[in-house]
Amino acid sequence: MLPQLKKLLEMIRFSHTIFALPFALLAAVMAWSVPDPEGLVSFRWLHFVGILICMVGARSAAMAFNRLVDREIDGENPRTAGRHLPAGDLSVASVVSFTVLSTLLFVIGTCFFLPNFLPLLVSIPVMGILFGYSYTKRFTSLAHFWLGLALMLSPVCVWLAIRGLVVLDNPLDLLPSFVLGLAVLFWVAGFDMIYACQDFEYDRDRDLNSIPVRLGIGGALRLAGVCHLIMICLLASLPWTFLVGGPQLGFGWLYWLTLAGVTLLLIYEHSLVRPDDLGRVNIAFFNVNSIISVGLLTAGTLDLLVI
Repeated sequence: MLPQLKKLLEMIRFSHTIFALPFALLAAVMAWSVPDPEGLVSFRWLHFVGILICMVGARSAAMAFNRLVDREIDGENPRTAGRHLPAGDLSVASVVSFTVLSTLLFVIGTCFFLPNFLPLLVSIPVMGILFGYSYTKRFTSLAHFWLGLALMLSPVCVWLAIRGLVVLDNPLDLLPSFVLGLAVLFWVAGFDMIYACQDFEYDRDRDLNSIPVRLGIGGALRLAGVCHLIMICLLASLPWTFLVGGPQLGFGWLYWLTLAGVTLLLIYEHSLVRPDDLGRVNIAFFNVNSIISVGLLTAGTLDLLVI
């Protein structure tokens, strides 16, 4: 049982949860830190546990579903042929069961926010978007942006889960989480384009869609840079969302210092890869981006709740 579970966690790259979870938790910290004279929003351990359950369940289900849908493609690609399904280390039936159980875990997690019914209401559409990503490269080069949309949902849905009653009365209350979510969208789309450059020749030969196939590796790297520039601009605008009706956030000097650090890290990330040298893509993909997500969560939490 334990060896099987270990293989399942390896298959979905459970450690990569570090990309989306910090932004979900940052949205939660933001939601809890906004002054609320009516007392509708306050920190609850039940909500914190619900966020963790939803994030783990949704991401695990989405990754397992992706491995199921792509198992034949993965088996023909030399870079991915060693993955658990094409290699025969896991059966289709076991991965299907894992996907179903993870989906149920996500839906159960939304019940931790009742009587706020919004998380439960949007749970099925959210899973539809997450599962839909697995088919996108078969018909559109914008698959990277669909993946970004999937991760964008995490801060937006967390905000709805915590401040749903407030949002129903004032839809502009959702604005900070939407701006943060857009930043996540462009961040993910950018680094996914970089990662997809590794499969340029295979995707082109199999008529699969991606930005590298459409624009070439050089064009994809340039567009990834534009996406990351947009991400920085969105994060810079986040503390000012109150000017157009959103709640005021108490970000201070630490947030701005961290944002400067994130900018430097993204510049470093792009310096690691060139059209004629993709050998350091994995360093750019995992190491740099994990520092960015955890760093923003840490700085945002300290800035809003401690300093």
